[in-house]
Amino acid sequence: MNPFEEKPQPIDKALQDWQEMYPKAYNKREVDPYTKTRIILMNGTEYEANWFSHQFARHTDNNDLRRDLALAREVEKQQQQKLFLLKPQNESALEHTIGYEQLAVDLTAELAKRERDCDVKKALDFALLEDFDHLYRYADLLEMEQGIYAEWLVGRYTEIMPGRPTISHHRYPMDNVRYNINAKNADTQTVLSTMIITAAEQQTMNYYMNISAFACSDLGRRLYEEIALVEEEHVTQYESLMDSNATWLEMLLWHEYAECYLYWSCYMTETDARIKKLWGQNFEFEISHLHKAVELLKKYEKKDWQEVIKDPVFPKPLSLHENIDYVRKILGETVQFTSVKEEYKKIKDLPKDADFFRFQKITNPQTDIVPSHCVIEQYICRHGADYRYQVAPSPVEELRNRREDNTCVGRKADAADSTDFFCNE
Repeated sequence: MNPFEEKPQPIDKALQDWQEMYPKAYNKREVDPYTKTRIILMNGTEYEANWFSHQFARHTDNNDLRRDLALAREVEKQQQQKLFLLKPQNESALEHTIGYEQLAVDLTAELAKRERDCDVKKALDFALLEDFDHLYRYADLLEMEQGIYAEWLVGRYTEIMPGRPTISHHRYPMDNVRYNINAKNADTQTVLSTMIITAAEQQTMNYYMNISAFACSDLGRRLYEEIALVEEEHVTQYESLMDSNATWLEMLLWHEYAECYLYWSCYMTETDARIKKLWGQNFEFEISHLHKAVELLKKYEKKDWQEVIKDPVFPKPLSLHENIDYVRKILGETVQFTSVKEEYKKIKDLPKDADFFRFQKITNPQTDIVPSHCVIEQYICRHGADYRYQVAPSPVEELRNRREDNTCVGRKADAADSTDFFCNE
């Protein structure tokens, strides 16, 4: 599929009335977990596109350009609102959060498995273990407060057990920045990966920061606060991978291309006929936006789209599916790593005065005040063991004890064994 060969419709044709904009929500008891994660993914993708357009408009004084941006932005905001309202009223924020974390785990794993740029793959694998642990923490809180087993929400496609413990995710902010790619030289898949994961993690961060005050318990409010700040770290990491040297119009083109690719992927992999129709409709809308970006690039920078996107044919569709074996491999091999500037290092290789340890002392002066730890400790206190769904014992022996929450792995030397990251051939 080459989206540049598709015939666009006028952008105005996508504008909808209130009846068209308000969708029928999915049934939370019947929806396929990956239909729900696709909805969350595209909600985040539209949010990123919308706010990129707003920032672009704030960095140009050309009102003709601003008007073109405003028109496409209105359509994309309508798309986002429609997607967000597919969530039913009877689905709690915490139930919905499980979908966010399943998306984070399986999207990150899928992108990592196909990524050829070793630095980008390492970044994906590193954050993967952290989102995996977030799923576990939220799942225990959900069962403790609402009596709902998260394994049914994720369809048992994604395991629920400790990853790199959340207490160890808190790093000195300067250690979350990576080297950026060069989009003109990188594979199309690599450029897409950096943009897709940034949008997804940004949406997660925003959701947690906005929902934290509405959690139904003090413990829930605290957990959302903690994990939202980890998501801030993830957004910092991922956005630093994106091509920071591209012009605003070049990035507009990439944003529209990425949206086309994702809607096409959703359409190709969706199992719900009603939602599949929506993906197809939104794909047509994005084709119009892509061709408008081509026109603006030519008009204002005298560039053809081929100068920006060398290989326009979409990679294979992005499919959300089970990744249990891959997650287990990364967990078993890299749980003892943290990030130091642009690199990843084992905790045992850090000097005693490393910023990581300094920041840990500031944020986690004692373990009994760390919300992610308190959730598991309270669950164990009530039930005698934590809540998990796993197909086999954890690949990390130190994380197998269900009667005690490990707060050493990932933050103390020799708390577990790790080997190294691996690159795809």
